[in-house]
Amino acid sequence: MVSRIEHPAGGYKKIFETCEELNEPIPAVVVGVIPEWLSGSLLRLGPGLFEVGAEPFYHLFDGQALMHKFDLKNGHVTYYRKFVKTDAYVRAMTEKRVVITEFGTAAYPDPCKNIFSRFFTYFKGIEVTDNCLVNVYPVGEDFYACTETNYITKVDPDTLETLKRVDLCDYLSVNGVTAHPHIESDGTVYNIGNCFGKNMSLAYNIVKIPPTPKDKSDPIAKSKVLVQLPSSERFKPSYIHSFGMTENYFVFVETPVKINLLKFLTAWSIWGTNYMDCFESNETMGTWFHLATKDPAEYIEHKFRTSAFNLFHHINSYEDDGFIVVDLCTWKGHEFVYNYLYLANLRENWEEVKKAAMRAPQPEVRRYVLPMDVHKEEQGKNLISLPYTTATAVMRSDGTIWLEPEVLFSGPRQAFEFPQINYSKFSGKNYSYAYGLGLNHFIPDRICKLNVKTKDTWVWQEPDSYPSEPIFVQTPDSVEEDDGVLLSIVVNPGADQRPGYLLILNARDLTEIARAEVEVIIPVTFHGMYKP
Repeated sequence: MVSRIEHPAGGYKKIFETCEELNEPIPAVVVGVIPEWLSGSLLRLGPGLFEVGAEPFYHLFDGQALMHKFDLKNGHVTYYRKFVKTDAYVRAMTEKRVVITEFGTAAYPDPCKNIFSRFFTYFKGIEVTDNCLVNVYPVGEDFYACTETNYITKVDPDTLETLKRVDLCDYLSVNGVTAHPHIESDGTVYNIGNCFGKNMSLAYNIVKIPPTPKDKSDPIAKSKVLVQLPSSERFKPSYIHSFGMTENYFVFVETPVKINLLKFLTAWSIWGTNYMDCFESNETMGTWFHLATKDPAEYIEHKFRTSAFNLFHHINSYEDDGFIVVDLCTWKGHEFVYNYLYLANLRENWEEVKKAAMRAPQPEVRRYVLPMDVHKEEQGKNLISLPYTTATAVMRSDGTIWLEPEVLFSGPRQAFEFPQINYSKFSGKNYSYAYGLGLNHFIPDRICKLNVKTKDTWVWQEPDSYPSEPIFVQTPDSVEEDDGVLLSIVVNPGADQRPGYLLILNARDLTEIARAEVEVIIPVTFHGMYKP
């Protein structure tokens, strides 16, 4: 899965440039034959506005949210995109400046205000961004674009119109939730976020949004906290991007990347402070694994520990014979990977991009195995008896269980990230295949498939082409796990015409089935979904 392509022309810079929204869907030129059964919409979120007037956004996660849609019907394809009309976007466009502080960009008071108005602006409290550029997911019969704060934005998946902003703090005790919920077949949504627990110390709440009620009322209004997990540090919660879920357990991995609460609470009263300034690394804690049962929802007191790593994406978790298997896309060490995702770094010439990636934490796909039947008298021996893994778990004298992983894939500066599986059939279950976006020194340049049992790999890659997270769509009535297609948005900035396209791959071997090309460049997207 290691990239064999270099990028000296720097075409990747184009996916980090501002674009305009479209007034109406535009037709795509289809090359190949799209399967008759593939009829639906690929919805994607990412940044589309990288500056406001003369003020730039500085970090990859700062640009204003742009929603994309490829519609597939009867072998034909159209492409459409619109900015999500969040408060952050509307106010920025109205005032022609950055008004709300984003992940790595600080907002400054209006320079037109007098000194007294500007002073009081500093101290009016934290104004949290609603810039929902990360993902989109269903809740009941509705669809919400999201980031990682307490705000989610209801959108129309057909027209891409922005409908309303929802503050989850009105319903739940959370400071924010991830952009990677787990969704069961009946529509139940689970998520996790940090919260204030006992004695004002920080903790983590796992929350549940039920399926659509019979009376068709809003399921968000019936949200509830299921279980609370403790934090390793009282006033410094870890950054959470995703979590794991099996049929009977929740899996939360607490990394050494911490949010300094004091910095966060004072950030908006200090000139030029943003979210990135509030992160720090605990160099001594390593990484902690937490478990909780789903029904009844209860925290499990086992103390699982391992060496330090960054974690953004869980691949899958499942139970097997008294063990919980957890597959992760990790980055070695305690330094925050997001430090390397400033736009100035990503827009550098190729040799400079490579140099920066040499200094950054290194990626690795890992499998950890957590034993559920733990006894203190078993100190010093490997508690894992599954025959198909080399992962270990050893009880220490202090009662902690030290985990060592099995490495499923490792390549220097070559990440398997933005993982996807056959979610509807194999989420939380023993599985074989993961699909991912290959990052070459942080630049996305290939689509990968990994057999997590045999470690066999497959790759799709073309020169000067920059794909997005591949979304798996299952063939109707399929039996095999990998019977389906992968959908990915690809940009080829050097193309003479139609530089952006929807790529459709056979999920079995990553051979191309078709592509639908459009006459526009499409900026980077992070996550999304397929809506039948």
